[in-house]
Amino acid sequence: MGLRRYAATRVITMFAVLLITLFITIALVGSNMDSILKQGIAYQVRTEITEGTTAAGQFQSVEEFEAFVQERIDQRVAILGLDEPWYSPQRIGLSMYKILLLDFGHATFLTSDLGSSDVRDIILEKLPRTILLFTTATIIISIVGIFLGALAGSKVGSAVDRLTSSFAVISSSFPVWWVGMLMIFLFAFTYQIFPARATPDLSPEDPGYIGALLYHMTLPLITIVLIGFGAWAYLVRNFMVGIMQEDFVTAKRAIGIRPRRIIYLHALKNAAPPIVTILALSLSGSLGGAIITEAVFDWPGMGRLYFEAITVMDLPVIIGATYVLTAFFLISIFVADILYGYFDPRVRTGQ
Repeated sequence: MGLRRYAATRVITMFAVLLITLFITIALVGSNMDSILKQGIAYQVRTEITEGTTAAGQFQSVEEFEAFVQERIDQRVAILGLDEPWYSPQRIGLSMYKILLLDFGHATFLTSDLGSSDVRDIILEKLPRTILLFTTATIIISIVGIFLGALAGSKVGSAVDRLTSSFAVISSSFPVWWVGMLMIFLFAFTYQIFPARATPDLSPEDPGYIGALLYHMTLPLITIVLIGFGAWAYLVRNFMVGIMQEDFVTAKRAIGIRPRRIIYLHALKNAAPPIVTILALSLSGSLGGAIITEAVFDWPGMGRLYFEAITVMDLPVIIGATYVLTAFFLISIFVADILYGYFDPRVRTGQ
């Protein structure tokens, strides 16, 4: 199987997984979403009528007013297709189509920093901040972990190897929220180097907002890197231990190639497929696993948005965030599969 056919097969598979995820999400929240949408329509219609003084003054009794309001609500519900049950094929198909086009509707409680209740605006405002923090952290973690792990794997039993393995076990034993609390106490309250809250006090429209955002990002970035690079180094070290014992490594040593070149060029290249897979999973997993970290540091990203949406049960935001994070995860898996197939042709040929 060629690389193009392999990529096409993976695209079809990923899209099918995305559709199944959407269907399951809609099925789980369908009835609750239906009632929330109808309540929102009722509130909107009632507000429009009561704010129109000329329309509100033409009713002779409360019963007549309520009948008129209910008629307008029923009309609006019928126009939007909400008069059919949420589990009907038309409703489910329309909902999935709108979500695929990033039409998530309006949030019930939450708004963006600029006051918009459109879920797409809210997500597009929060998503770049999460990508900025966690992608930067993952890149730093992977670079430090790969080079340190490769060095430790080439010197099994050395001080570097023992130190790397010990630090990986220790750093992985502590939850990120606990280390985050210690970092806030140490660097925000004791030494007052960084702010305790990662949310800048400036408005997003302020010219100095980007600089303030980067400054507030420093402490959570240091925490994430401190927690993560030890485990990365340990994984790469284990990959490298087996590769450094291969015959081609022995042959290259015998012909006089420098050890550093053997480690970081030849051996590390052979360890690339599993490393690429872990990197892709780390990038997508960091976005989805940002809820606790962003809640601890008060970072204004997708994790905190998810936390707030779950707290107030804002279903349109939950559905929109779930779709976006699922799409990012599938894209990461797709990129990992393509790179895996590129580095190891046996994967795409099925051997």
